[in-house]
Amino acid sequence: MAVKAVAFVARGNTGKTTLIERLLPELSGRGYRVGAMKHDAHRFEIDYPGKDSHRLTSAGAETMLISSAEKLALVKQHPQSPPAEELIRTYFADMDLVLVEGFRKSGLPKIEIHRKETGDPLICRGEHRDPALIAIASDGPVDADVPVLDLNTPVRIADFIEARLLKGGVGGTD
Repeated sequence: MAVKAVAFVARGNTGKTTLIERLLPELSGRGYRVGAMKHDAHRFEIDYPGKDSHRLTSAGAETMLISSAEKLALVKQHPQSPPAEELIRTYFADMDLVLVEGFRKSGLPKIEIHRKETGDPLICRGEHRDPALIAIASDGPVDADVPVLDLNTPVRIADFIEARLLKGGVGGTD
């Protein structure tokens, strides 16, 4: 069975991380194993000078994994960011659902976050109409051809995700 995933897309500082942070315990509390993945358009550093892991990657390790009794971290060098679907298949096979932040160009089902005070146009209904848009989460009214969910009611957004993706059977990454 394919892992289900939904990408939350929006302009910067719109609340993508905050919404995912609120959805994680709600969906986990319903018995689902939920993972999270974030796209970073900038060059982030997880490996710092002075750490053994940094020394190993600096010495030429293309893949470096550090593991303890509680968690592991993987640093893998690559020439370009792999597609979201590939990352989900590779690293999230043991999850029921992956909440993805960003990856707006992916083919993943998307929920776009919209804030009324910004007045910004929708990304997925702008110049390029994204057929993967399944809903909009907003703090105000939006004229849209997909369901508009109350951004401030994560329980209802979780209900939508559960009905549409987990029980409805769409949104897998075969």
